Amino acid sequence: MKIKTADFETSASSLDTCPAPTLPELAFIGRSNVGKSSLINMLSGRRGQLAKVSSTPGKTRLINFFQIDGLWRLVDLPGYGYAKLSKKTRDIFRDFVTEYLTQRENLLGVLVLIDSRIPPQELDLDYITWLGEVEVPFALVFTKADKLSKSATEKTVKKFFTALAERIEGQPDYFITSSKDGTGKSELLGYIGENLWGN
Repeated sequence: MKIKTADFETSASSLDTCPAPTLPELAFIGRSNVGKSSLINMLSGRRGQLAKVSSTPGKTRLINFFQIDGLWRLVDLPGYGYAKLSKKTRDIFRDFVTEYLTQRENLLGVLVLIDSRIPPQELDLDYITWLGEVEVPFALVFTKADKLSKSATEKTVKKFFTALAERIEGQPDYFITSSKDGTGKSELLGYIGENLWGN
């Protein structure tokens, strides 16, 4: 699959303000500063132009919808685990995102972004476990692979799946990516195409 056009559609602050569920949607989520915006720009071919990249974690505080080729939506969800937000604000974001993930009828699945440079984090493991419990389809995307050697990245990924195996059965689909050098782009787009159209 190749993305030809990618355009920002709208931002939503509640389930009621999301666009009409007329197109299939794939959502992206991860801890703050995991490289979500950079990955979205890399996949769409709109580096630095589609999703805003910030050096300040936690800037995405709304659900952002991007229409892809007029056929489906890529959905950028607020990052989880940003400690500098007030508890009340974090709770609002959490409830909003939970409603979207569990009630959005046209949501096909979620891509959970994991920083490939660091050891397994409880926040990531907890979130993936929860997705399994509420039966939301998901795959894992390990980001920033250019920051480590291939062997070091593979070692980190192996440690992550060892930790995850204590919580869920089976190993989810996963991809190793780099927004900087394009690693994993074709594989991830192929996966998205299969989930959208079955080809």
